[in-house]
Amino acid sequence: MQILDAEKESRIWPLFRLGFRVFFLGGALFSVLAMLLWLLSLSGMAVLPGVGNPIWWHAHEMIFGFALAIVAGFVLTAMQNWTGIAGIRGWPLAVVAGLWLLPRLLMPLRGELNPLVITLDLLWLPLVAGMVARPVLQVKQWRNLFFVPLFVVFTLLNALSYYAAFSGDWLLAERVFVTAVLALSGLIAVMGGRVIPFFTARATNTDKPEPRPWLEKLSLGTLWLGVFGWLLLPRTDGFNNVLAVMLLIAALANLIRLARWNSKLTPNIPLLWILHLGYLFIPLGLLALAAALLQWGISISLATHWLTTGALGMVILGMIARVSLGHSGRPLVIGRPVVIAFVLLLLAALIRSLLPILLPGMTNMAYHTSALAWMLAFGIFSWVYWPILTRPRIDGRPG
Repeated sequence: MQILDAEKESRIWPLFRLGFRVFFLGGALFSVLAMLLWLLSLSGMAVLPGVGNPIWWHAHEMIFGFALAIVAGFVLTAMQNWTGIAGIRGWPLAVVAGLWLLPRLLMPLRGELNPLVITLDLLWLPLVAGMVARPVLQVKQWRNLFFVPLFVVFTLLNALSYYAAFSGDWLLAERVFVTAVLALSGLIAVMGGRVIPFFTARATNTDKPEPRPWLEKLSLGTLWLGVFGWLLLPRTDGFNNVLAVMLLIAALANLIRLARWNSKLTPNIPLLWILHLGYLFIPLGLLALAAALLQWGISISLATHWLTTGALGMVILGMIARVSLGHSGRPLVIGRPVVIAFVLLLLAALIRSLLPILLPGMTNMAYHTSALAWMLAFGIFSWVYWPILTRPRIDGRPG
């Protein structure tokens, strides 16, 4: 990491000294607020006066408002380590964070069809892509250029989701949202393969298992084929069967991949088991989506929540808890409140995914209970990590 001028760094509010600070804290707080509004909306309260389709709003904001904010914060921070070039900080970071925040605040009041909301929301991800591309191109680190087209793809999916809202085409909206969730799961699979075995080996003093090229290609390749297949293939029985087989192969390959990462060594290390269990929800979610395509008694919406509440929620919470400590100069040690947050999120994932299948009559209770557990989990994170993310590093280094 390049050494920055200490006086210049001290003039930057700590929240805007690196991307993980503002986007991890902002994303976590927003997810609590968005889930609260969704819970109140489910209870019949008019808390989204400008929104025409609350279900669209819930899906859109948890994907493009919450999950992608965390991804942006992680990538903007990691690029500094990967390239050796100082990350985006100060007013440029504040501008892109503001462009992310404004649509989140305006949409409940102005609605999902408001031109200002749409324009602002379609600006911030391309800006992140540009900020990521600059250091990668400078050092010609082509491996990490992967994130630039990925942010472009998410921008196009975001635009398509607004088109679906404008045209009132819920089937298109569902297709876009599930594609985005699968793409985020694919991103977790890519990054998880880099960091989860590494974190596990370091924490347990064991050798990191060497990736097997054939398994990496099979697990990641079939998952990404599933992403584009879900978006582009016609919804006929024949194509649904093809896509279901693709997702089944991806699920089995990712289960084998996870089995090689020494999960059995992690039960006493919360910062590890949250990542391993979160990753487990990827193949489980892929299996659930395959079952939905084959009409085996599960809806696409329910199957998708194995990936959203389970994989995305748990891996995100585990990663932001760990990354925030490391990048603020603190030891990788968490207290009981954060462990409780991990357990709450695991319960949220299990309740939201399993209860409607096992006891369909309790589906509404599953919605409310899992939403409440989610709010408590990310609320605890925000409370514990507020001073960590809003104050300078404890070791005096920049960032």
